[in-house]
Amino acid sequence: MPSTLENRDQLDYAMQQVVFATESEYINQLIPAIRDAAKGGRGQQLLQSLTQYSSEQETEIERICNTNHQGFVTSVNQLLHVRERTVGLTSEILGLNESMKSSTEKLAEQKKSLVESRGVRQNIDEATRALQDCLEVLRLANQVHELLGKKSHYSALRALDELQNVHLEVITQYKIAEMIQNSVPATEKLIAEAVMTDLNTWLFRIRESSQFLGEVAFYHTEQRRTRQKDRVEASSYLTNFKLNSALELVSDEIEEFSILDNEDVQVDFTPLLECIHIHDALGQTDKLRGEYATTRRQQKDLLMPTSITLVDAEAASLSELLEGVAGFAIVERATMKKTPELRSAVDVDDLWNSMCQTAIALISNALHEVENAEVLLKIKGVIALFIQTMNSWNYPVRVLDSFLLVLFEKYAELLKRRFSDDFQEIVSTDDYMPMAISKLDEYDKVVNVSWYTPDKSREELRFPCVLPFSQMYPLCCIDIRNFLNQFYFFSDDHFEHSRVIDETLKTSLDELLSEKVCRSLVERLNSQYLGQIVQILINLEHFEVACQELEQLLVAARSTASAGESIVLKSTEEFRGNKKTAEKRIFELVNSKIDDLIGTAEYDWMAPKLETEPSNYMQTLTRYLSNIMNSVLLGLPTEIKELIYFDALSHAATTILSLPLSPEVKRINPNGVAALAKDIRYLTEFVDTLGNPILRENLDELQQTVMLMQAENSDEFYDVSTRNKKYGRVDAMNGPLLLEKLTNMVQSPAKTDKFTALSSRFGINKS
Repeated sequence: MPSTLENRDQLDYAMQQVVFATESEYINQLIPAIRDAAKGGRGQQLLQSLTQYSSEQETEIERICNTNHQGFVTSVNQLLHVRERTVGLTSEILGLNESMKSSTEKLAEQKKSLVESRGVRQNIDEATRALQDCLEVLRLANQVHELLGKKSHYSALRALDELQNVHLEVITQYKIAEMIQNSVPATEKLIAEAVMTDLNTWLFRIRESSQFLGEVAFYHTEQRRTRQKDRVEASSYLTNFKLNSALELVSDEIEEFSILDNEDVQVDFTPLLECIHIHDALGQTDKLRGEYATTRRQQKDLLMPTSITLVDAEAASLSELLEGVAGFAIVERATMKKTPELRSAVDVDDLWNSMCQTAIALISNALHEVENAEVLLKIKGVIALFIQTMNSWNYPVRVLDSFLLVLFEKYAELLKRRFSDDFQEIVSTDDYMPMAISKLDEYDKVVNVSWYTPDKSREELRFPCVLPFSQMYPLCCIDIRNFLNQFYFFSDDHFEHSRVIDETLKTSLDELLSEKVCRSLVERLNSQYLGQIVQILINLEHFEVACQELEQLLVAARSTASAGESIVLKSTEEFRGNKKTAEKRIFELVNSKIDDLIGTAEYDWMAPKLETEPSNYMQTLTRYLSNIMNSVLLGLPTEIKELIYFDALSHAATTILSLPLSPEVKRINPNGVAALAKDIRYLTEFVDTLGNPILRENLDELQQTVMLMQAENSDEFYDVSTRNKKYGRVDAMNGPLLLEKLTNMVQSPAKTDKFTALSSRFGINKS
């Protein structure tokens, strides 16, 4: 509290301001002084000060008046006037003091009310703030559920996190905070369930679109194949670079195409990524990983049918299966790349291996339906397209490559069976006659498909003409070429076992040529028709040439892995060996005919007169040999014809020589020897016309034997030196035997009965 002295000084100062103020300022100075005195409770002191000041002024006035009465009177009057004014002011001051006192009391009451109002207002403000905080919490809580309704799961989770970690901290003292805090786990569960529902919907759509996704992937692979073929045609250097090779992938980079995002298919991974993010935020990643893996395994099982058929149009059932597997696996691989924390390579590869094993089992179970190689080739094409597509997504395809071997074995079996039937039909329906050609274009077709080197140029040909082989040879050549081509068709696009194709083709082709062609031809050698046997021999000759050409063709067609290795077909040797069999059969038939002709010989060994003409059988024999060489055997190579001539003449000479040596011939007179000599000379002259001196050697024994029988001194035969010079080819045992049968007795011509000729034929001497 300020001291009394200080109050007085202040009061004196205020009085001085009032006293010394001008008339216009007097009131302005007085009112503040009164107000301050009233506020400070010094109104009485102010009055006393004013009274004292007034007394002092009166004293001063009296003093002044004593010296100047008139001035005093004037001053007194003025003073009285002042006094009146002072009294009035005093009254005013007192009234003002009362008024101020009353106002002060009211102000105190108002201040008290204000203080009380401020407390209430503060409470209201605090309640308002608490209510606003609670309302904000409730708004956020409602917002979480609204966001859930709008499927804004991540936003809902963020709002829930903000609610829990920010806004609930402000109202922890209220029970509503506890209630909302207790509801957070349930809300988190709702968010997790909602996002899992969306994920399951997404997975269902993905599964439903897996086949179409696989179909798009297959189409894209087909397009890549086409572009690679175009590049290979433009540059042969690229021939050895297959689809999915590094060079092919680099070359195809300019063709931007996304399997998962194109005009036909759009796979949006947002639901999956959102689900992963939310479960990660909730600390439930392991749970999501397990549920996702279980769902995908179930979808994989639903994707795989219980059975398929392989004989429908364009292998549609198989295509649907593999397209579904491809689409499923592509999504899995893309998921693994985008979310390695959800799908590991082990998980994806396990599903892939399971689907591959199931697909292989389904195909294997249906494989027995396939009885057509072309159908199996389509099946292989679908599987190869599947392999190449999945290989581009870095899936292991070794098990599928191995399964292609199973398909190839089945394919080779079907091809072999079909062509076996074809060869069998060709061989069995052939006419075994030289093939007649009537037109040049027909000739060109036959020459182009057959392994045949014409003797004449196309310009020298005159139509109609005849080719040496029968119709079966070009037909078999066509089938052989088709067989080769269809074997290698299997290696088109994708097949990693080209060496297996090479070996299987060689073995199968060998078996077909040996068993179905060569063996069938050999079986027909039992025919009694010489022309057919000759044609078989000619066909065997050409098949041998074809086999030699095939050996070179197989070497050229072999893959790089087995290149450089020579190929020897067993059928080549079989055809070569069976040519000898056919030649022997020709010898047998020709010799049999010779035997038949010589068997008609009707020598009268004791003829009464000389024969002027060669025997009928000899004329028929030479005519037969001439005819077959110029007709039936005409198509044979010269060396074979000469060999047939050689063997036929040798056999004829031996057979003719056996006639006089027959035990039934007891005697032979000079006329009989002369008849035999005439026939031998006729045969020799025929042989001379053939222009081959070597053939004469076959008749040496026969000629020398006749010379011995006509010799004047037959004892020369028993002289070794002479015999070696003149009769070196005469058998040492047959010579004496014939000499013993010689007689100079000639029977006179006489009437003979009808059995004479028959008797002489069998060497019966009736003398």
